[in-house]
Amino acid sequence: MNRSRLLARAAVPLAAAASVLALAAPALAHVEVESATARALATDAVVAFDAEGESTTAGIKQVRVVLPEGIAPSDVALVEAPKGWTFTPSADGFQVAGAALAPGKSAAYKVKVRQLPDARSVAFKTLVGYSDGRVDRWIELPQGTAKPDHPAPVLKLAAAAPGAKPLPASPSASATVSAAATDAPPPSPAPSPASSSASPGATAPVASDRGSGSGTATILVVVLLAAAIVGVVLWRRRAAPHD
Repeated sequence: MNRSRLLARAAVPLAAAASVLALAAPALAHVEVESATARALATDAVVAFDAEGESTTAGIKQVRVVLPEGIAPSDVALVEAPKGWTFTPSADGFQVAGAALAPGKSAAYKVKVRQLPDARSVAFKTLVGYSDGRVDRWIELPQGTAKPDHPAPVLKLAAAAPGAKPLPASPSASATVSAAATDAPPPSPAPSPASSSASPGATAPVASDRGSGSGTATILVVVLLAAAIVGVVLWRRRAAPHD
């Protein structure tokens, strides 16, 4: 049996293994962001977010966003959110929260930004909290050509309009304190609009987080399968009679 026929036979189990991995790997939900006025230095820009619900047993009850450089929490106002949800500014961004949505339902909301930064794109690191304590952290930024497992939603901005200028800083912008999204879980949501003034520093218990370990495990499985297939090919080549 010649080499080409051996390789052709080996390709069959490899393709089958790839199909099994594709079916077994969990589909990753994302947080999407878009805006009809996605342009640098655009004022009163309405930015829409959509956090996909990926749990079949728990619903989303809060979404926390860490704002990119150039946007202060005081520059953001709520436009639209799920019924009964409240908007609470924090030291480094804001959160929208309320009664848990139905399992699998996306948390869609819109905010108005006083002015978008003078940049090519802006990333909104997002933490999605569920009613069972789970927190999905969509905070990773691309590094080179590698695609992150849990990417932060990124809004690409067109070039600023001719004559567009930065607005004066809002009065409370200088008091904004930045915080790392990876170190702080989302604050606990207010049960009613009357309690929306509660301290933004309160945190929700975290039962489980999504991490990057699932990507490493998948790579390890692929490597082991490839090694097994190579072993089968070598064994067949040694066992097969020479033509």
